Amino acid sequence: MINLNQKLLLFVIFLLILPIKTTAANDRNYEDEDSPISFTLEILPWQQVDGVIPKGAKFTVIDVETGMYFKVQRRAGSQHADVQPLTRKDTQVMKKIYNGKWSWNRRAIIVVAGDQLIAASMHGMPHGGGALQNGFPGHFCIHFFGSTTHRTRKLDATHHLMILKAGGKLDEYVETVDPYELITIFATGINMEDKRLLELSVGTSENDRLIRTLIKDLRSLEIIHMPLLPVEDLNELVLVEIPVQVKYAKKHGRKVKKEMNFIARRDSHMNQWYIDGEYFLKELK
Repeated sequence: MINLNQKLLLFVIFLLILPIKTTAANDRNYEDEDSPISFTLEILPWQQVDGVIPKGAKFTVIDVETGMYFKVQRRAGSQHADVQPLTRKDTQVMKKIYNGKWSWNRRAIIVVAGDQLIAASMHGMPHGGGALQNGFPGHFCIHFFGSTTHRTRKLDATHHLMILKAGGKLDEYVETVDPYELITIFATGINMEDKRLLELSVGTSENDRLIRTLIKDLRSLEIIHMPLLPVEDLNELVLVEIPVQVKYAKKHGRKVKKEMNFIARRDSHMNQWYIDGEYFLKELK
């Protein structure tokens, strides 16, 4: 059974494109048991997407969390797509997705190009030049699987997580990470105010209150230095305490730099690692 967000996306996609292609090598199917319609979402490498949405192409962006959508045009970009909202109305919708404030925060999105649905990630900060009469002061970036930044030519880790989230592969990915990468994902969840990343980092059912507290109280969490053990040394461990140099800021406070301990645990050496969220809150005090 699909959840409410997926039903909303299904309805939006149904309005935008019908019929839709239903085969892909790496995909996520949106299916409703009450409907014969099935949509396939693909995680496509940037080299392939570059040809699907060439410069000048117009396509639709759907925000995964809200189901809101707007149209854009790709204007430039060689390692990812530099795009602009198509009209002033599209700019307004995009800004509404970001709660009325432009932000560098990454968001999981679905790109609708012709009869294809492609998992992607966007940020919400106008920068650089823009040529369309759309009320948007510049352009913004959309990353796809394997995209890199133009300046460093390196993969943006947060965009990568959002692409996996959009493609329905995030849970599967987090199940395989070691405690060090999990701490980085946990910090990303705080910085992006992303409930799903935090759920996967600390576990779900009994931690709703904890996750609400993290999102409500913390503004940022930056990992400055984290000592790494060889991964093979973790194979038989079910609990590990990791001292991490961090810089964090509460919602209405200044940034604080300190060393704090993270505890990661799992039920057995075959199971997924989780961050001890309650211990983390104690370390903040």
